[in-house]
Amino acid sequence: MKRRDNAEGLTILKLGGSVVTEKGALLTPNMPAIRRLAREVSDAGVSPLILVHGGGGFGHPLAERYGIKDGFREPQQLIGFSKTHEAMVSLNRFVVEALVEEGVPAFGMPPSSFTVTRGGRVASIHDEPLRMALSLGLVPVLYGDVTLDLERGFTVLSGDQIAALLAVRFEAKRIIMGVDVDGLYTEDPKINPSARLIRHLTLKDLEEVWGGIRGSSSTDVTGGMMGKILELIPPIKHGAKALIVNALKPGNVYSALKGELVGTEITKE
Repeated sequence: MKRRDNAEGLTILKLGGSVVTEKGALLTPNMPAIRRLAREVSDAGVSPLILVHGGGGFGHPLAERYGIKDGFREPQQLIGFSKTHEAMVSLNRFVVEALVEEGVPAFGMPPSSFTVTRGGRVASIHDEPLRMALSLGLVPVLYGDVTLDLERGFTVLSGDQIAALLAVRFEAKRIIMGVDVDGLYTEDPKINPSARLIRHLTLKDLEEVWGGIRGSSSTDVTGGMMGKILELIPPIKHGAKALIVNALKPGNVYSALKGELVGTEITKE
């Protein structure tokens, strides 16, 4: 990896669970995609960088099976909490190992170890380890995780929420969301083939197409596309530029990291 300090500041790259896993299957990583994306991250050489990935077929089915998002109700859920976390640790290992193979100094960091939520939203976060890792030139690799919750006992903390929260807290200049569609459409392109890809939006424009934003058809306990857009609003208001790109298409993430316009760009104005 040839590091290229980003004059525009911190970049946060979020890779969706539908990209890094075979989402229709349980506990099956999409290794061709993971390895390719690791190469693209390495070739782009952007620094500082935080990478966050979703759960897909690792985290979501288990979290749904045990009702983790809704909180603690019965002791039988505790084993489900453990299984969901361990599944995400396993997926994170696949991602980190692929990055390290490509020369990226990736550092897997479980969000559950330094965050506490209240009603499903982050209530407190101890970010000093993250800041230290970035200052050393490491690439923290976080993920959607289960977390302890002040109201529910425990819940699910989405990778989208983590990525957006860190973008605000660390004053990131851009946040790239790698998904399994080409960007934001006027309608769900998986259902309506006449859906139109939107290349650029402002926050004001979002209001006009709000009804066209659709979620994922797969099991997703963290909100689908609508959830992603809602999470992106605060960092965009703070001045971050957001990109939604199809990370399953070779070269898209590399191009986005290099500053090229691919997919849908969302800006404050």
